[in-house]
Amino acid sequence: MSDDRERSPGAGQHARALGDARGRRGDLLPSAPGAPPLLTALGDATEWFVVAIGASMIVLVFCNVILHVFGRDLAWVTELAELMMVWVTFLGGACATRRGAQMTITEFIDKTRGGARRWADAAVDLFGIAVLGSLVWHGVNLVIASWGNELTVLQIPMSFQYLGMPLGCLLMLVWLVWDLWRIARGDSRDARWGGAH
Repeated sequence: MSDDRERSPGAGQHARALGDARGRRGDLLPSAPGAPPLLTALGDATEWFVVAIGASMIVLVFCNVILHVFGRDLAWVTELAELMMVWVTFLGGACATRRGAQMTITEFIDKTRGGARRWADAAVDLFGIAVLGSLVWHGVNLVIASWGNELTVLQIPMSFQYLGMPLGCLLMLVWLVWDLWRIARGDSRDARWGGAH
């Protein structure tokens, strides 16, 4: 078979391809497939936000653990870490979706090749778009409905915690729509994901 055949991740192939890919951002962020400048900027901003949230969580929780040694505790750290965990989870999902690295079950789809594989990928993207659209809709309603409730210690609206879900799902949806657009114009998996699949 030719090197440009349709492939899917397996036996670490996806991780190796991402590790081997070269990007303009050096080694600070993992390489990502090509996209228009606006989408690239959006993806990079999301990733730096995830890095900042993750680093903040590590520092805050570590400091609170050290305080526990001395019999002290900062209650607001636990509540803030929970809030940040929601954000880093959903924004991290968007970072994975940008690379097609989200968890997938591929037993059926791996049996397809060429045009059939593109149709299968498009069907999966459409299903994902429908689910994410629903999550954005219900997430926005949850944010609006919870605006009057406050977090116990931080005393800020709970909506700030819940906002991570619809925003993260919206970003995932953007990347799935971009992938679907590339499928519609006939790009192969290797062209779409930079050889990562």
